[in-house]
Amino acid sequence: MPSAIQGQKPVLFVLTSHGEKGEGGEPTGFFLGEVTHPLAVLEAAGIPVEFASIEGGEPPVDGLDLKDATNARYWNDEGFRNSIRQTLRLADADPKRYSAIFFAGGHGAMWDFPTSPAVNSVTSAIFEAGGVVAAVCHGPAALVNVSLSNGAHLVAGKNVAAFTDDEERAVKLDKVVPFLLASTLTERGAYHHAAPDWTAKVIVDGRLVTGQNPQSATGVGEALRDLLTAN
Repeated sequence: MPSAIQGQKPVLFVLTSHGEKGEGGEPTGFFLGEVTHPLAVLEAAGIPVEFASIEGGEPPVDGLDLKDATNARYWNDEGFRNSIRQTLRLADADPKRYSAIFFAGGHGAMWDFPTSPAVNSVTSAIFEAGGVVAAVCHGPAALVNVSLSNGAHLVAGKNVAAFTDDEERAVKLDKVVPFLLASTLTERGAYHHAAPDWTAKVIVDGRLVTGQNPQSATGVGEALRDLLTAN
């Protein structure tokens, strides 16, 4: 692994702690590839990463596809696994420590990201200090209720990508999730841009980076890397 860029603050990766899809109890959690693919990009660039989750400790995992070489590389790496077992509770994170915050998806994010006071406080603090906010797939669920010190929603007037209503219908979870993500971002004043189902879409609007689906995870990592290494 390349050595870290000297003086580069870490990126805080935030994972859901919610492990069930609605009342049916079907398991979910954070989507592994939406962590490993951006992580691979940042680590290759020497940008350090730390992990947090809503509740701390070991969050539930979904999308455990070990035929994906990047997933397999990290899942079989004891250092990565230890980091995932011991995530920081997001409420205990010091926003001043981080250059950026990144929200991985997985359906669990739809339940605990929007309702977490820590998501609001840590995200707004990092953004208002000049840091980058990034999210992919269902990760932008973190952004639906984040407000800035002026009272405006962070996403208001911003161009964004996120898991689309059509994709949610395609996986037959549109009646299970507590809300439709793309529609709700639009209600918050965001300009949502959709690509065809299961194709990559990454939107960069200033210091906000969002991606549509798992296929967008690497691209979100690349856009985040480029913003952090631009100076």
